[in-house]
Amino acid sequence: MSPLAASPRFRLWLILWLAGLLGAVVMTVTVLPQLLATMPLPAPLWVLSIASFAQSSVLIGLATWAGVALAPAVGLRAPAFEAAAFARPIAPALSPQLVPGVVAGVVGGFLLFAVTRIAPTALASLQERFSPPILARVLYGGVTEELLLRWGLMTTVLWLAWRFVQRRDGVPKAAFAWLAIAISALLFGAGHLPAAKVLLGTLEAPTVIYVLGANSAFGIAFGVLFWRFGLEAAMIAHAVAHVVNYVATLLAS
Repeated sequence: MSPLAASPRFRLWLILWLAGLLGAVVMTVTVLPQLLATMPLPAPLWVLSIASFAQSSVLIGLATWAGVALAPAVGLRAPAFEAAAFARPIAPALSPQLVPGVVAGVVGGFLLFAVTRIAPTALASLQERFSPPILARVLYGGVTEELLLRWGLMTTVLWLAWRFVQRRDGVPKAAFAWLAIAISALLFGAGHLPAAKVLLGTLEAPTVIYVLGANSAFGIAFGVLFWRFGLEAAMIAHAVAHVVNYVATLLAS
């Protein structure tokens, strides 16, 4: 075995990358065909699916490596994943994150259920005919998106502010952490707009405001959990919010 493959940092990256790929697989198999069904295809669906998955694999790989390389310097952690990579017990690393993650997820799930009830008309009608499977919401939303937006992007923004503005002087200032949380949350919100554009055909101002506002608010909550408790707390909250919203929607229908 090469020294690189044997290193804990490489194992941490590999574990995170594979975890992110699970969501990408589910998204490619279940959601992508629904998105592309409404538009003429420039190539066969299987070709587009392979290309989409390959692109996702590269992005997840870059994001997870950025987090592995930069997070230790700015005090951001993925305690349970790190424990697995360094062959330490996982339960002690995960247990402090369970309560904040589950509580935030339950509250977030009911808020998500309430927010969807006041969605713009165009989005409300879309939700009646397009609903991603719960497995895609949990694995892609709860794991892959958190790896991309929090572990990769938020960590990078915080590291850049600490390295070039703070000049590596002490621990990162709270203001820079909030900046990183806000930027990653806004991009998290903006990342939902392309799919809405494909499904709706056009994006009106109320739809843009709703998509950006609602998703950015949840992105801020997940970012705070990552900052204060660890990456797994954000993942748990994100996944639980989707499950609670899914169950509440079923019960209300």
